[in-house]
Amino acid sequence: MLPPPLVRRVLCTPLLFALTALVVLLFPFVYTPAALKRALVRGGRDRVTRLLWFALAWGLLESRAVLACGLLWCRAPSRRSRGARYQDRHYEIIRRYVAGLHRVARRRFGLRIEIDGDRGPGAAAGDRPLIVLSRHAGPGDALLLVHHLLTDYGRRPRVVMKEALRLDPCIDIAANRLPNAFVGGGGAVERIEALATGLGPRDALLIFPEGGNFTPDRRLRAIRRLMRLRRERDAVRAARMRHVMPPRAGGSLAAIAAAPDADVVFVAHSGLEDMDSAGDVWRSLPLTAPVHAHWWRIAAENVPRDPEARSEWFHEQWERVDTWIDARHTAADGERPGSPEA
Repeated sequence: MLPPPLVRRVLCTPLLFALTALVVLLFPFVYTPAALKRALVRGGRDRVTRLLWFALAWGLLESRAVLACGLLWCRAPSRRSRGARYQDRHYEIIRRYVAGLHRVARRRFGLRIEIDGDRGPGAAAGDRPLIVLSRHAGPGDALLLVHHLLTDYGRRPRVVMKEALRLDPCIDIAANRLPNAFVGGGGAVERIEALATGLGPRDALLIFPEGGNFTPDRRLRAIRRLMRLRRERDAVRAARMRHVMPPRAGGSLAAIAAAPDADVVFVAHSGLEDMDSAGDVWRSLPLTAPVHAHWWRIAAENVPRDPEARSEWFHEQWERVDTWIDARHTAADGERPGSPEA
């Protein structure tokens, strides 16, 4: 159980400002010797200064976003004074925040993203509502997806995220003023269904069907859980997928049923999954290979209407995610890359 909103904000927001101020104060004392070492020792990876710059940028960007949200609240403290423009301004705050993190990650970490396939969220903003179902693996993939939806495609993302993320001040404040769903415990399917109801042509509902960040251990635990529940067929099917966890299909299928006019976009990506821990991130910097992503969009009229057929279709699409990732891994091992058939 998380503390109530007022307690969270009284505790976490000042802590954010204090930590950001601490990074600003310590920055010259840490950066100067690290920069000197970099100048004397050529060929190093310069991890300390890269992480220091990113920590500084993260703290400043998040602090700015929280202050901007506070200013908007001062201008419209009552719910009656809030309308579409109030939401749009919060989306713009989030857009600037994640775009700033993306720029810093490109410059300091060497982040590069290559997207192929049908870049389905739509170059022309707001043609049809979308339900975006993505693999969840590696640090920051959710922020990257939100960045692309907001900046590249002009979409307004509605995100299904874990309850624990409310401890982040920016997410706690901004995301609570926008249509999002925090899940944890019971009632997740109902909240996702409500979030999908009434999707507009500019909206994109973002769901991570695995329910958490992929790791090999979590995948095995998920398969064992299916066996304990005597879902042998699902467990066998999950065991054949080596790069994704078995999806928790209830929320995704409820969203598709609640928004029958929404196109469905599946997102597979590879390049971040080996960074499971802080040590993995440290060893991986700077990134030497791009993050590859593959999107494909399925028109609403091509999504099965029968619930059983829709469930089978959904699992087939999820298997396609695994197949594409396997092809990327094969390509990284020196073989020619392939792309699964639709």
